Amino acid sequence: MEAIIITGAAGGIGRELVRVLREGGYAAIAVDRVARPEGMECDGYVQCDIRRTVEDASYAEETFGRIRGALGGAALKALVNNAAVQVVAPLQALTREDWRATLDVNVIAPFIWAQAFLGDLEANEGCVLNVSSIHARLTKPEFVAYATSKAALSGMTRAMAVEFGHKVRVNAIEPAAIDTEMLRAGFAGRNEEFSRLADCHPVRRIGTPEEVARLALVLIAGRIAFLNGASIALDGGIGNRLHDTA
Repeated sequence: MEAIIITGAAGGIGRELVRVLREGGYAAIAVDRVARPEGMECDGYVQCDIRRTVEDASYAEETFGRIRGALGGAALKALVNNAAVQVVAPLQALTREDWRATLDVNVIAPFIWAQAFLGDLEANEGCVLNVSSIHARLTKPEFVAYATSKAALSGMTRAMAVEFGHKVRVNAIEPAAIDTEMLRAGFAGRNEEFSRLADCHPVRRIGTPEEVARLALVLIAGRIAFLNGASIALDGGIGNRLHDTA
């Protein structure tokens, strides 16, 4: 059986990635900094600190060794870089630590993990899939660090595809608002604003984690192998809409 590594697997999108990719016939090796969520069905779970794999080379090698152990000899089909840090704060309040944490997890870790597993992926005609964001292209106040990191991740996707493309395909998904616990927590007590957010999208709703996961499944399956270096907008059409008083 072919296997997929999924970082940030305990979050709303991560859990659906695990579920849908397993339904698609892949073994899912789930990775997150928190303990395995109750009820999660996966083929291996590795608890680790993604940021520490950037800062500490020895820890990174030990972590990658544990992941290879969890693979159990299965062919690695894909690495899904889904883990992310989102700091929402006014520009004046962003600290050096906010920036370091954001860039370490959202940009540098995806590169280091892809670099570490490149040989495994190449041997199995695999791919890297980066979960970027609409913030790579369109953003709003108080998202400076997050938006910058996602723009860098989408840019890195293109650059990696140019260099790795003959060995390993590299693509990204750029979702808009997705209905996760994190999103709803940000709108706690503001139901009217949440409804307005849905209406901002031409499809008149926000996206679901399952939709992100199903697009991931299509990209990983490799039936469109000429698709390489793409950042695909999964945004309900909001990226095409001009907002004014009309």
